[in-house]
Amino acid sequence: MLDVKTQNATTKKTKYKSRQSDENGLIAWSVDENKRWQRLYERQIELLQGRACKEYMQGIELLNLPSNKIPQLKDIDEVLLRETGWKTAEVPALINFSDFFTLLANKEFPVATFIRSEEEFDYLQEPDIFHEIFGHCPLLTNKAFAHFTHTYGKLGLAASKEDRSYLARLYWFTVEFGLLKSADGLRIYGGGILSSPGETHYALESELPERKSLNPIDVLRTPYRIDIMQPIYYVLDSFDDLFDISEMDIMALVEQAKGLGLFEPKFPPKEKLAS
Repeated sequence: MLDVKTQNATTKKTKYKSRQSDENGLIAWSVDENKRWQRLYERQIELLQGRACKEYMQGIELLNLPSNKIPQLKDIDEVLLRETGWKTAEVPALINFSDFFTLLANKEFPVATFIRSEEEFDYLQEPDIFHEIFGHCPLLTNKAFAHFTHTYGKLGLAASKEDRSYLARLYWFTVEFGLLKSADGLRIYGGGILSSPGETHYALESELPERKSLNPIDVLRTPYRIDIMQPIYYVLDSFDDLFDISEMDIMALVEQAKGLGLFEPKFPPKEKLAS
């Protein structure tokens, strides 16, 4: 799927191909694929104890994800529909912005039905089923998060190409790489962190990145790169702040951000590969 990492599916290729479910809504995953899920799940669920926000851990409990095999989407849908009216949608490995926003606007969360290869076990740029299901779906059981994501989809669907690039930053620094204050310290709610062992340690424990209180205008003006550890994270004071942000006039904030211009990137430009 797109997941704001790939802004135009027509300009980026992938070696992965999504699986198709059968007439019963089931995908026949291989033994190796299920074992890969198990290794990813067991490693990350242990790491997130005391690091993930309580809303995420409540979602994990509600979804009751199997540890030893890739879950079937129809089982995820049963819980999401009951809790917040959402469901998943099978998509190819990459989709374009219009398809992405259309699905979110209809309360359908795109899930690319493939799992990463052994060679890319620790990191891949395309969001696979582990990233989507483990990283994002637990929080779609939460009403504030679900409302924010639905509002975001509706805004993106109606936005211009230029405005979508600003909205992508809002998604990136919240849904993908957001941090949250809690009584016990900083906690993670961004799916890009929750599904990555390296980023989990780095986001909470490294002294290198900046961690700033989330101001929507600042977020909309902050450039990012997808292929590095994040140099800056934005922090919510409360999980319900996501609901409050979704009730703001976000497109008016986009116009303000456009007028102010982008901040200087906190990272070097990406090196071009030799031709």
